[in-house]
Amino acid sequence: MGDLLTSQRSGARVASGRNCVRKARVNERITRCAPAGFSAHLRSVVQAAFAVIILLIASTGLTPSLARADTASSAAATAAARATRLRLAIWHWALRQRGKPYIWGGTGPNGFDCSGLVYAAYRSHGIRLPRTTYEMLGSWRLVRISKAQARRGDLAFFGTGHVELFAHGNWTFGAEEPGTRIGFHLMNAFWHPTMYFRIRM
Repeated sequence: MGDLLTSQRSGARVASGRNCVRKARVNERITRCAPAGFSAHLRSVVQAAFAVIILLIASTGLTPSLARADTASSAAATAAARATRLRLAIWHWALRQRGKPYIWGGTGPNGFDCSGLVYAAYRSHGIRLPRTTYEMLGSWRLVRISKAQARRGDLAFFGTGHVELFAHGNWTFGAEEPGTRIGFHLMNAFWHPTMYFRIRM
């Protein structure tokens, strides 16, 4: 008979049973593979779109945060620079009092005691500190720092009863004791600051 048979009615040739089975298997395989390929492609497209959406959301959310961080950082740097300029101005005001006598309870202009000089120097630039060393140590304006962090114009306390302005290295500047004049004093093993503070401006 062969693979092709003649139709009794029309004379047309049709596939034999063996070829019909083979064709059916091919068609079944095509039908099975086509949706799988399509769904894989669709899945990759959806994943790519999802990734783009996430990136857009992330970038939109981060931009204001970064802008705020830059603004805050810039404001902090500006405030720190202003505080440094003010501290140095206070330091130079104190230097102009050099040579004046130590006067117990003095806050200027003719003489000062140790806390009186610090009090007057900061007051000259609008910063009000308590009058005595004991009161100063309780003030919210004082921020404890290390000696390595201390700069000109910071406070150097010798215990709780004496204060001077930090100068540099092992030097302080202030009113030491009755009978002396305002000036620089070198630290030594027996007489040196025990605490350092920076003033909040």
